[in-house]
Amino acid sequence: MPVTSREWRLVARPVGEPKPADFELATVTLADPGPGQVLVRNNWLSVDPYMRGRMNDAESYIPPFVLGEAMTGTAVGTVVASGSDAIPVGATVTHFEGWREYALLSAGAVQPVDTNLAPAQAYLGVLGVTGITAYAGLTEVAPVKEGDVVFISGAAGAVGSVAGQIAKQLGAAKVIGSAGGPEKTARLLNEFGYDAAIDYRGGDIYSALAAAAPDGIDVYFDNVGGDHLDAALVTMNRFGRVALCGAISVYNDTELRPGPSHLPLAIGKRINLRGMNVSDHSQLIPEWIGKAAGWLAEGTLRTEETVVDGIEEALAAFTAMMNGANTGKMLVRLPE
Repeated sequence: MPVTSREWRLVARPVGEPKPADFELATVTLADPGPGQVLVRNNWLSVDPYMRGRMNDAESYIPPFVLGEAMTGTAVGTVVASGSDAIPVGATVTHFEGWREYALLSAGAVQPVDTNLAPAQAYLGVLGVTGITAYAGLTEVAPVKEGDVVFISGAAGAVGSVAGQIAKQLGAAKVIGSAGGPEKTARLLNEFGYDAAIDYRGGDIYSALAAAAPDGIDVYFDNVGGDHLDAALVTMNRFGRVALCGAISVYNDTELRPGPSHLPLAIGKRINLRGMNVSDHSQLIPEWIGKAAGWLAEGTLRTEETVVDGIEEALAAFTAMMNGANTGKMLVRLPE
């Protein structure tokens, strides 16, 4: 029988930091699935930095949110009604119709996941896009070599907390992370295997990175942009590699900032700066899941989640994540 579902919609394009008035929580009624369709009760929703760009009316690698329509993003849920023999009732699936309690989807738009391998929500984090992003960035975009010194910004976040551990598995001699506040930097050292941690709120990122890497850095995985990228250029050795994954420090800016002041150093140092999007590296998914599942089982890969409960709190979870309130993956858990 039809079900009612609450969903978040964007109703105005944010200027600067998004405000509650830019969104609405609407209630809709969903029909029973027809042939080839499934009805999914979402159990976990992902909120991610790239979603801020989708709130702007600007061309990018993924279309912007449509005003007045439900927002989208990765989610994992349980099939509660099915018109497809391939996707039975009770299956746990991932899909891209997040920001809502229930989703009516084509069977081809969902991907079953193995919850015997890992908990369902892991497919939104370490076994999902964030884990694959970290792995692709350090194996294909800015490959880590044995003995490298690696710097990772946003190191306590969903991608960064995994990336530091991957760098060590790939043979890095030293892994340095930046995060906001003494609690997070302590967790980088004590839980996520970092060799050095920088509190970017504590002062000058340039001198802090130079002190942490007196012999320079070879690889920089950039989740932050801004002064972190500029400091990395100053500290980087010749033939260094930079994976430009994110620039969360500027996502709410209303005007373009000047570019990195030290960008010309990339010429003399022959630095390779390469932008990345995880969708270009989908061929790595089986390889990554195999390796990550093994590391998780061994206990050599540590993960962290920051969980907020209830669809009504999804917007607050997104805002908190953008302001650095999370450690590891920020998730919204929906009650059954």
